[in-house]
Amino acid sequence: MPRGLALIAHPHPLKGGSLDNKVAWTLARAALACGLVAVRPNFRGVGESSGAFDHGIGESEDLLALAASVASHYGTLLPWTLLGFSFGAYVQHRVARELHAERLVMVGPAVSMYEFEATNIPTTIIHGDQDEVIPFAAARDYAERHGIPLIAIAGTGHFFHGRLRDLQKHVEALTCP
Repeated sequence: MPRGLALIAHPHPLKGGSLDNKVAWTLARAALACGLVAVRPNFRGVGESSGAFDHGIGESEDLLALAASVASHYGTLLPWTLLGFSFGAYVQHRVARELHAERLVMVGPAVSMYEFEATNIPTTIIHGDQDEVIPFAAARDYAERHGIPLIAIAGTGHFFHGRLRDLQKHVEALTCP
């Protein structure tokens, strides 16, 4: 029996993001290692999914609908963990306002590209200190402003090249019992 459910959101669909992104895949592997059911869909318009990019609004609605469907299969007693990378972190921070979840882990959140509000559930940010897409300083400032723990992975950029194992270990430490 699974101990919980994990919803994983990939990076920006118009910039090549999909469920096959190596960071999204790493988040799913961490969830599975923790005994969670890992749900890792494509956003609308990606791969074989229908629809068109909706700047995070429709994508949030789609994840909420998917979560409702998954919960109807597994029951409502299993807790949700939300995991998102880059644009996916933006979408997950929106989902967290509507879905009762235990925690939110935002990896390389696109805080310099989108309007992130304060979160309403326990949240942690994991960010590469050499991120070339979302400046580390932007993530640090957002984290400090909202009292969110920030885990910096030294010597890595936005896509965690060569550091996916470190990323997975940090996610497991946050999500495993």
